[in-house]
Amino acid sequence: MPTIGFLGSASADEYAIRLDAFRQGLKEAGYVEGQNVAIEYRWADGHNDRLPELAGELVRRQVGVLVAGGGTPSTMAAKAATVNIPIIFELAIDPVANGLVASLDKPGGRHRRGQFER
Repeated sequence: MPTIGFLGSASADEYAIRLDAFRQGLKEAGYVEGQNVAIEYRWADGHNDRLPELAGELVRRQVGVLVAGGGTPSTMAAKAATVNIPIIFELAIDPVANGLVASLDKPGGRHRRGQFER
């Protein structure tokens, strides 16, 4: 079963509404947590200094994709932890200016075909 790593800067309770939307989006794409996809969660509970360690745990777990929830701190920790695992993130800042992607139309990185493609 493919595994998604979810790195959150807040707590699960604070992120509950977004998690519901995330799971709904997965469901619409044909993935249901516990049925055909597993999700490993790591929460920093507002302690952003813990994010690099938590991101490292998910990388060592060899998740198929890493979701950085919670903005810039979790996204930067995920990017620092891996160059091989695709990272999905949402930001209100410019990801090009912050060095997260090469450009918006061609963000870069290596795309690994397989387990999450339909």
